[in-house]
Amino acid sequence: MARGARGPVAPWGASDEAAPPLSSGSRTRSTWLLVGVRAAYAYNWFDLGPAFPGLGATFRVGPAEWGVLVAAFLVGAGLCQVPAGLLARRFGSRPLALVGAGILAAGALASAFAPSFPSLIVARAIAGTGAGLFFSPAIGLVASLYPEGSRGVPVGGFSSAFSAGAALGLYASALLAPAVGWRADLAIGGIALAAVTLAAGLLIPRSAGAPAARPKGAGAPRSRTLAVLRRPEVWAIGLAFVGCEGAAFATGQFIVPFGEALRGWTPELAGAVAVAFVLPSVLGGPLGGAIAERNPRHRLQLALPTVVGAVGLALLPLASTAGIFAIGGVFSFSYGFAYAVMYVAPLFWDDLASSEVPLAIGLFNGVQLAGGGAVALAFGAIVAATSYPVGWEVAAAIEVVTLAALVLWPRAGPRDAAGPDRP
Repeated sequence: MARGARGPVAPWGASDEAAPPLSSGSRTRSTWLLVGVRAAYAYNWFDLGPAFPGLGATFRVGPAEWGVLVAAFLVGAGLCQVPAGLLARRFGSRPLALVGAGILAAGALASAFAPSFPSLIVARAIAGTGAGLFFSPAIGLVASLYPEGSRGVPVGGFSSAFSAGAALGLYASALLAPAVGWRADLAIGGIALAAVTLAAGLLIPRSAGAPAARPKGAGAPRSRTLAVLRRPEVWAIGLAFVGCEGAAFATGQFIVPFGEALRGWTPELAGAVAVAFVLPSVLGGPLGGAIAERNPRHRLQLALPTVVGAVGLALLPLASTAGIFAIGGVFSFSYGFAYAVMYVAPLFWDDLASSEVPLAIGLFNGVQLAGGGAVALAFGAIVAATSYPVGWEVAAAIEVVTLAALVLWPRAGPRDAAGPDRP
């Protein structure tokens, strides 16, 4: 029996009522399209950092204001996570994921043509809103394409596409922003996302990710929603990883201008270092997910790699260029490991139906993103007032301190040790 006091529950991402099966070719095509959207989506998260020096010169702003741009995006993404889960349950994951990707593309293009810095802030908030509407519905959409027992690889591939897109965004933008200007750099990302989203809308069957009928005997939707939103595990993960989210995003966005301004790195070297801070998470994710499925000690699996990554971040100001490459690899691997664990963990939570998992993920992601936006904002202000090294040290400290919220997570009971599909 699966976890839960109410008897068997559907697997993660599955509908409570089976949708018409898709052909193998249709599933494969749809999956690759969604992987492409996910990569282009991530590109538009991270192409802004290398553009900071150029847009800073255009609008005469510095690191403090750059932090506002980062925060505007993250807060927009964070505030839309829970609404996305609720809307996907009502209207289906396919339309909501595609609308979210379209809004992100529109926000990216609006950023490229922003006539003033305040309008750029608004455009980045709009882009973040689209990002928030895309994420959890898209996970549900990928999972809905496959039968039970065959979802792990496509969902894992979809998740890893974020790291690949982020790495491409950082490296390509580090080269493009100085060569063609920051406006063209941002426009390229928006156009690419719009194109792949349009292709997904035309080629992914409308039956995919259709809204599920409420099963007989289920509790009232409002009461079930409130039960999910009140779960202490959700709030524990959300609050504990505010620091990690903020540190990861601030590092990804600020490492290029840091290297170019303080270390004299060329755009090619700065882009390569930036890639080191995101791409190794592709390896950390599968390992973290595999361990989390086999061992239910999820709090330890979340805390330990995060502390390791924070220690590396604290050492960044003292490191050589080679050392910064190594720190980036450790930080990114640890980040990917921890986030894979947190996405597997809800599978072990008692009495949580599959249709409620995206809502739980959406809530703790929303808390992380909104709180991470505040950390990124503080990072920019600290850099403007003091220096980059102080900013890294403070970000590392916040990453460790917020982990204390894991004490809110109730101690695992005997049922948790059985795993999601064991007696």
